[in-house]
Amino acid sequence: MQADREQLLDQLLLGYEVEQFYGREAELLDSRQFDAWLDLLADDIRYWMPLATNQEAGNWDREHSREGQDLNWFDEGKFELEQRVKQIQTGLHWAEEPVSRTTHMFSNLQVEPRDDGHIEAATRFLVYRNRTNVETDFYVGKRRDHLRRDQGGALKISRREILLDQHVLLAKNLTTFF
Repeated sequence: MQADREQLLDQLLLGYEVEQFYGREAELLDSRQFDAWLDLLADDIRYWMPLATNQEAGNWDREHSREGQDLNWFDEGKFELEQRVKQIQTGLHWAEEPVSRTTHMFSNLQVEPRDDGHIEAATRFLVYRNRTNVETDFYVGKRRDHLRRDQGGALKISRREILLDQHVLLAKNLTTFF
């Protein structure tokens, strides 16, 4: 009985820690602190957003493009993400001049510790983006993350899979980080 309570307490504390981590991540992105956001990512991160396709009932296993086989919205590592941030920070990025205003919201957090010390986390998200007077975009979907601790014990995102619910993006560009 005591072991069950300790396990439950550990699970609750881990869930709270991951929730706070994601809250901090959202604040960093919304306040355009992109360099600090990059620090939340592991050096070997895989940041992947497959394409969604419309499928007939019962054929849902092909709803998103296949990893390593089909096209994606993006499939990036830390270097590519750093280059995207540098480009935005130049002030010469046509899709981000003037800069976008964003609000990142997440919910439905599920956290599962793995035996190897990594953490699997899943969330639902809504990202609101506004730029200029008339450009407004909403991105809705799911994120599947693998988190791990660095040598100092801080959480890092080592893999992020972003599953948009939209089949067709109506946004003029895709410069938003999820």
